[in-house]
Amino acid sequence: MKAALVFAGSGPIVILTSYPSLSDAGLLRALKAHGVGKFIAYELPLDIVAARYGGHFQVVMNDARDSDDLRVLDVNGDRAFRLFRFSELGPPLMHDDAHSDQAETAA
Repeated sequence: MKAALVFAGSGPIVILTSYPSLSDAGLLRALKAHGVGKFIAYELPLDIVAARYGGHFQVVMNDARDSDDLRVLDVNGDRAFRLFRFSELGPPLMHDDAHSDQAETAA
């Protein structure tokens, strides 16, 4: 399981995913299906995320309604941003599929 702080148009969110990387095509499709096609994401240490979110982390991990592929841990952008130090963030992954959408429309 991986955790990430994702900065999208609606603000920061924290996600959990079973995909092997934040650039995995399956995760990109899942995020796009949730309306997140353009973002900057930073992987977070899972143990730190579990410690900061405490019981809520376990609730989200055990929620049978969510798929293992993508679970949203926090949609409160202010809290998500404040909970983690910049030094705890992994390298940024920038993704923008707007260009591929435009190319498909123009074709």
